[in-house]
Amino acid sequence: MTEVKAAAGADMPGELGAEMLGFVNELKTFRSDIQKRLEAQEERMTMLDRKTISRARAPLSAEADQGAPHQKAFDVYIRHGDDGALRGLPLEGKAMTTTSDGGFLAAPTVALQVQEALNVTASLRKVANVVTVESATYEVLVDMGDIAHGWASEATAQAETGSSTVQRVVIPVHELSAMPKASQRLLDDSAFDVETWLAGRIAEKFARAEATAFVNGDGVNKPKGFLTHAKAPNGTATNVQIGTIASGGDGDFAATNPANALIDLVYALGAQYRANASFLMNSKTAAAVRKMRDTDGRFLWADSLAMGQPAQLLGYPVLVCEDMPDIARGSFSIAFGDFRSAYTIVERPDLRVLRDPFSAKPHVLFYATKRVGGGVTDARAVKLMVFG
Repeated sequence: MTEVKAAAGADMPGELGAEMLGFVNELKTFRSDIQKRLEAQEERMTMLDRKTISRARAPLSAEADQGAPHQKAFDVYIRHGDDGALRGLPLEGKAMTTTSDGGFLAAPTVALQVQEALNVTASLRKVANVVTVESATYEVLVDMGDIAHGWASEATAQAETGSSTVQRVVIPVHELSAMPKASQRLLDDSAFDVETWLAGRIAEKFARAEATAFVNGDGVNKPKGFLTHAKAPNGTATNVQIGTIASGGDGDFAATNPANALIDLVYALGAQYRANASFLMNSKTAAAVRKMRDTDGRFLWADSLAMGQPAQLLGYPVLVCEDMPDIARGSFSIAFGDFRSAYTIVERPDLRVLRDPFSAKPHVLFYATKRVGGGVTDARAVKLMVFG
């Protein structure tokens, strides 16, 4: 550009050429100044971006490591018995529980794995109402009568409506415990996933104990099962008694038309409960029911067409629960009802673990406890088949 403009200035008069050369020099200075300012601005923007990225990483890292102190401290305690990091560790605004109170709170991953395992187990927990509480009992009010109502007109006086009957149900929580054990040599192996192992063993013990108690528990230091609740023949059962339907046979189904008892069982349940109802029986009973056919020779039992969905009996889902009794004289082997209305499971979210290296040398015992309860809240929502 300078050469062109200098050549152009050579053909011009002296004063005009000098002015053009001055203009060109000023333009070059201006362009150089703009270039420097742009470079300085780009450098400042680059530094700002770096600071922004650096500041943005800290909250993400803090969020990811939110449970890390508890997780690491619990791992050290499980493997080596060192509870120094756990003592006084703040968790959700409160201090960690000490061994004098029954153990330390389990790490979040362990508690979560145990809870997930309990939820997928084939027990009443899958269909019942599950409530989490922080107290020692759970209270619920159940309306045992129709909702008070009345009709009114302009010409007549409003009649006073009757009051409904409300029953107060109290469900206490009980302490459920498990005590898996492992060798110290296995715990010292860093490749051994001690948390997954511990969660699996605790969940296995808890699931068996829970499933049995929710069905057959007597309510003494354990949940009260629905089969131990007050029962009466369906025609005379009150609102606080579970109605029963006879199977029609002597310790078995009737010899002819055995499916009629199942139909009677379904329609003995109130219409307001049938929409969410399901069958409950064990494998042996399911094998007997699965062989039943209608008058056209079609099986009453229909397998699920989708993976993970329960089988259907008379159009209602079937939950196979091994804690239900086998078919025998006087047994209540089949239940049908809306268990979300009929039965409530109450649990506290805390899972506590106490390490005991002394009682079973050379093994290490882990005493895990969880508080859970259960009971019938609405007896009208379930019916039982009794085998005479």
